[in-house]
This record gives sequence, structure tokens and C-alpha cells, in this order.
Amino acid sequence: MTTVEMPHVSECTVANCSYNHDGCHAYAINVSGQNGSADCATFIPLSMKGGLDTVTSMVGACQRADCVHNQNLECAAGEIRVGPGTGEHAARCLTYSPR
Repeated sequence: MTTVEMPHVSECTVANCSYNHDGCHAYAINVSGQNGSADCATFIPLSMKGGLDTVTSMVGACQRADCVHNQNLECAAGEIRVGPGTGEHAARCLTYSPR
């Protein structure tokens, strides 16, 4: 898999993430989680905004081996969406679908 083939983050609605300003500006995100959650492990709740100005964010790694899109710990979805979670799981991969 090359970076061109990596799935893009098509939407992120987590307003309090430092990488989100008019969309995700992290070069790549990682998806992690346990007990049924698929969390954006790149979520950072700082008051400053960061990331790259001209980037289409991608999924770097996925640790949710039970997701239908996971192939050898890589995301094979065409694109993913990230949205708010709850509690300590503040950002979730909304494309996650258990096998």
C-alpha cells in the first residue's frame, strides 16, 4: 500500500481537536480502541490548532482488527469519517463496522 492508496479522512466533526480546522489537518491519523470503540488516537484537545495547511488526511494505521475494513492492520475503506465520541473516547472512527 502506498500513501496514494491510503484511505482519506473525508470528514471530521470533532471541533475540539487541535488538528481540526475546516477539516482534519493531520498528515495521517491512527485508529485504536478497545471494547467496541474505534477511536481516533491522533485526537489532541489543545487550544492551539496544528497540522499542515494543505493536506488531505489519511488513515496511517488501524488497530481494530475486528473491523470489516481492516486488512493486516491497514484500513481498506475508500474513505472514513471521524466524529465525536464520549468521555475519554473523544473522537471516533464512524466508518468502523465490526465483523
